[in-house]
Amino acid sequence: MTAAAELVFTTATEADVPALVALVESAYRGEASRAGWTTEADLLDGQRTDPQGVLETLRDPSGLVLTAGRPGAAEPLLACCHLRHRPAADGPGAVYFGMFAVRPTAQGGGIGAAVLAHAEHTARTTWAAARMEMQVISARADLIAWYERRGYTRTGERTPFPYGDERFGIPRRPGLEFELLVKPLRWAPPRPRAGRSPPRPGPAPAPAPGPRRC
Repeated sequence: MTAAAELVFTTATEADVPALVALVESAYRGEASRAGWTTEADLLDGQRTDPQGVLETLRDPSGLVLTAGRPGAAEPLLACCHLRHRPAADGPGAVYFGMFAVRPTAQGGGIGAAVLAHAEHTARTTWAAARMEMQVISARADLIAWYERRGYTRTGERTPFPYGDERFGIPRRPGLEFELLVKPLRWAPPRPRAGRSPPRPGPAPAPAPGPRRC
């Protein structure tokens, strides 16, 4: 059985904040992140997130944070991601995918692909989302290629990195920017219980602000 097949998915709570911060930092910042291939250590110093930022994300009613792990293991939390619904006035809208992290020593075994697939399924069944959106640093050609192999498309829509805002890190080079990637999603209703019809998605709530990087 692969590591990905053993994953247990849960929805994070405020009690998970310290573990989530440690996981995200370990996947992207510092020398320890170089044990995996998702590191941004050559591009950014400083922090990737902080307890306040994660707490605000968890308290956002328009989304949720998924965790993946193996309960009872020495390192039970292996991965996480944030999903944030962005409704549209004329339909179900999109779900923004962010704060994606896999423990560096667990990368390369299919865990990231399993988490992404589960996130897409959650976006379809929870919000009947029409598409998934994310922002990726455009200099991360290897990471963008990984998403392209899983059906994501580069839009060419770019946003400058927030230089001077150390909540997002301290750039080690000029010209960093994010590119928007998108993937259409086909809604898959949850399997109904015997004698019950599948639920229909409810009315879309008021529009939320544009995509952000978590």
